[in-house]
Amino acid sequence: MNPIGWLTILCCSTFVTCLDQPQNVFILAGQSNMAGRGGLINGAWDQKVPAECQPSPKILRFNGKLAWEEAHDPLHVDIDHKVSGIGPGMSFANTLLAKDPTIGVIGLVPCAVGGTKIGEWEKGMKLYNDMIDRTKASLKDGGALRALLWYQGESDTKFLQDTESYKAKFEKFIADVRADLQMPTLPVVQVLVTSGDGKFVEEMRANQQAIKVANLKQVDSKGLELIFDNVHLSTVGAIKLGQMLADAFLQF
Repeated sequence: MNPIGWLTILCCSTFVTCLDQPQNVFILAGQSNMAGRGGLINGAWDQKVPAECQPSPKILRFNGKLAWEEAHDPLHVDIDHKVSGIGPGMSFANTLLAKDPTIGVIGLVPCAVGGTKIGEWEKGMKLYNDMIDRTKASLKDGGALRALLWYQGESDTKFLQDTESYKAKFEKFIADVRADLQMPTLPVVQVLVTSGDGKFVEEMRANQQAIKVANLKQVDSKGLELIFDNVHLSTVGAIKLGQMLADAFLQF
């Protein structure tokens, strides 16, 4: 075979390898604002995908059948089982690629489920077990787990006792995740809530800000645009948050 033919085979083989297994894996976990509600109108997604969230062969998604595929919004379509729209995940990945073109193929592992409380993410609970199992499955053929992106807490603002216990529960959650994934220094990027289902949002923010976890960075969602319900980020808000998450990760 001539050199051009061999080069073609090599390029195709490299592409297939990249599609099958990303080099950089990120967990997306939490509740609805991580799953994405941007672009929802009357309970349906408007199908509008902005430039910042466009698909790329260098961004893959670990789907509900435990297989890698090219990522596109809604990222949580077969995970959240609720109507999802634009979330921060695609903006995060596209921002990483733009700011670090050498990073390689990015793999996103959607695990967020809307309306969930921190207590539902405790070790041994279904959401926790599913996240750990999905993450391990995503890494079985190679790749490196780079970080956990976490956006949750709105459902813990209804009752003051939930808000006050959040700090200890989250710190234990991170300790358990790191132990079960055998990554004691796994980077974590947490979003401070800006809205919630109850009246203790400011108390929740204060408790989140008081969290003491090594290798943790926090980004503040306060001021990001919300949709009509004043709880969920709009498409514009989700895009901006994704960019903020990328900037925070790049500081590790």
